[in-house]
Amino acid sequence: MILVTGATGFIGRHLVQRLLDEGQPVRILLTEQKAKRPLPWENPPEVVIGSVLNDEDLFRAVSGVHVVFHLENAQWWGRRRNLERVEVVGTRNLTTAARAARVGRVITLSHLGASPSSAFNLMRIKGQVEEALRASGLAYTIVRSGLVFGAQDAFVNHIAMMMHTNPLFFLMPGQGEVVLHPIYIDDLVTALVRTLDQIDTVDQVIEIGGAEYITLRDLLATVMRVNGTSRLVLPVPPYALRWLASIYSWVLPRALMTPQWLDLLAANRTARIGSIYEYFGIQPRRFEDTLMTYMPQQRYFRSALRYAIRRRPREE
Repeated sequence: MILVTGATGFIGRHLVQRLLDEGQPVRILLTEQKAKRPLPWENPPEVVIGSVLNDEDLFRAVSGVHVVFHLENAQWWGRRRNLERVEVVGTRNLTTAARAARVGRVITLSHLGASPSSAFNLMRIKGQVEEALRASGLAYTIVRSGLVFGAQDAFVNHIAMMMHTNPLFFLMPGQGEVVLHPIYIDDLVTALVRTLDQIDTVDQVIEIGGAEYITLRDLLATVMRVNGTSRLVLPVPPYALRWLASIYSWVLPRALMTPQWLDLLAANRTARIGSIYEYFGIQPRRFEDTLMTYMPQQRYFRSALRYAIRRRPREE
């Protein structure tokens, strides 16, 4: 049995579908709030109602499980308190329950640049999650990935949404010189699934990215080219955008630009080119070619309005 936390998130939805397609027995942990909504799979997996903040719920979820894919996070909607509780405290609770249930391995997804000593909140939290897992006494695999993109991601699509809500300009943090390493969602999910059978990934921290490096300025130009938009790109000091993002986060139920969103752009975030092929034998897809398969068909203005008025998930 494979347990997936954070199963209804962007990466979790794709991972669960891939596991089901391969005939794997899958169990997911959902809060009561999320379990009331329609599940995104035609043949849903086994569902345990509960939270990573509740020890009894976690023990029920991990009983009889041999591998846990731990994807639960508050990255795109949470404030600092949410990140610390859901990710750090939740991971510690999970590892305690997993030890008691004799779970074989915990596989988690992190970010390139994660470190418990990072000056940036998101990277520090991810580093603390990694540290908690390494110190747990459980077998683990930590996959640090580059920027994940796909038809419903919360980064590249948010850029497109912001461009559609402002027809004149786009506020770019800094000079756009930060180098990113985007990876397509299907390539990442394939890598995660292949860790199940690769013994040499046990007790390892693996860094992977896509087919190419790209600067933020070039990424913005690519999104505008593919999406058929033309905006004046205005460089803005990152600290000014952080103030603006904090205001958005307090005014709107969900903001398109959050402090965590800006943390991803605070420094270069790259792995070795070809690392995903070396580890998993995957030929990653190129950024612009892949955007062309779905981005021109999207209706981003409507999506931005729907996203902005959605409620934040409740911690349960």
